[in-house]
Amino acid sequence: MELSHRKKIMDYEGMEFPSKTYKDIVLEPAYDQAKVNFVRPMLQIHFAHLIMLVEEGIVNQDDATKIVEAIKKINIEEFKKSEYNSSYEDLFFEIEHILMEEAGDIAGNLHIARSRNDMGIAIYRMNLRERTLNLINGALHLHKSLIDLTEEHIDTVMIGYTHTQQAQPTTLGHYFNAMTDLLSRDMKRLISSFETVNRSSLGAAALTTSGFSINRQRVQQILAFDEMIDNAWDAVAGADYIGETATAVQLAGINLGRSTQDFLLWGTQEFGAFKLFAPYVQISSIMPQKQNPVSIEHMRGLLSSVVGDSQTVLTMMHNTPFGDIVDTEDDMQPYMWNAMEKLQKIYYLMSSVLMTMDVNRSKLLERAQGSFANVTELADTLVRTNHLSFRKAHEIVSSAVKGLTDKGQESLDAFTLKHLNEHAEKVIGSKLNLTEEEFKNTLDPKHFVDIRELEGGPSPKRMKKTIEKRYEEHNVFAKWLDEKRKSLDSVDKNIEDILQSWVTND
Repeated sequence: MELSHRKKIMDYEGMEFPSKTYKDIVLEPAYDQAKVNFVRPMLQIHFAHLIMLVEEGIVNQDDATKIVEAIKKINIEEFKKSEYNSSYEDLFFEIEHILMEEAGDIAGNLHIARSRNDMGIAIYRMNLRERTLNLINGALHLHKSLIDLTEEHIDTVMIGYTHTQQAQPTTLGHYFNAMTDLLSRDMKRLISSFETVNRSSLGAAALTTSGFSINRQRVQQILAFDEMIDNAWDAVAGADYIGETATAVQLAGINLGRSTQDFLLWGTQEFGAFKLFAPYVQISSIMPQKQNPVSIEHMRGLLSSVVGDSQTVLTMMHNTPFGDIVDTEDDMQPYMWNAMEKLQKIYYLMSSVLMTMDVNRSKLLERAQGSFANVTELADTLVRTNHLSFRKAHEIVSSAVKGLTDKGQESLDAFTLKHLNEHAEKVIGSKLNLTEEEFKNTLDPKHFVDIRELEGGPSPKRMKKTIEKRYEEHNVFAKWLDEKRKSLDSVDKNIEDILQSWVTND
């Protein structure tokens, strides 16, 4: 019985590489990813490596010219439509076979002083650096929207919350500015990860470099890598470049997810802070009155997916040997791409949702005007006018508020100077040196906001200065992105210029 089962498995799987299940589960899916994402960087690496081999006198220019002609015949778009051919283990060997058919055996010299190890890592890095720039571009789009929203709502007074409870008056602009600064840090982490990613592994070969006298720095330069990974073992084994990216993306997803929670709450009818623009809501199939904020709900769910995919990358790295190993390569890359693509799209969607929503400014102000959230300023005023310690002033105000809330009076309407003095007499044995006008002023949320002019405060005067700085910061980010984009976009032209110079020199 056991032998019969084994024979059935062997008959099903076949006797030659690759077995059917290995092809179906591993090789074919990996090929389908590679044919879409890896052909262009692979060809760029072929050109750069070949140029270097010629410049170092390892391959003669005539042979190299024939190899160049063969490389140029490979159609990247056609390759994207191709199907996995089990005659070749992977995309690398398929392209190598095509080159040798076109140029002859001399095409085999293209692999002098090179391995799939250092080449594969370089391809992953080249692919990831492009995706990182695309993600930063999406983040910049939202960043600009958040600064604009900060400016638009610089005087939209609302209650700020801590521990999910009413805390102090602030402005919606102040909240959007906080989101801006959080996103700025996310972009800085992504920029840092780009700098780690954009380092060349080429020339490391399998893990010990090569006995051929090649020029690793020259290949790095041609392919627009900012640096070269010095240690060859580290070059093929150090998967932390993608781990750092995963960490930055995961944290960015978590950060934005916290605000989606706020927006879902603030959009409820009970809270009534805003209404979403019609294109971003869906109606109920049974309840005529329903306006469901599904765009924000989807963002919340997709952001959780971003966090999960990023964690998958980190988990796949965990406890793997420190060497070239498939755990940190083909199987892992798509999870990183998925996370980055989703987060990038969410940045654009979030920007559109926020920029088009209708904020109920009057309702937010009215709620702030009737809330005990203003009384921090009352305690501060008692310190200034009555020379009390803050703790004693806090005790008086706290006692007065509790006296009302214990009777079920949750609004400022019943809070009078007389009521405050009754509790002051209980705490300090005397009435307060406070006029009716001063008392009312301390409970005005606009006054509360206006006098908070310190760095980081919500006052319009302070926020105007803050907004200027955020626009400046945005321009710095945009300039960095533009410079890096131009650098990567120049690779093909630089290669073509060098190859053209061969013809000119001849």
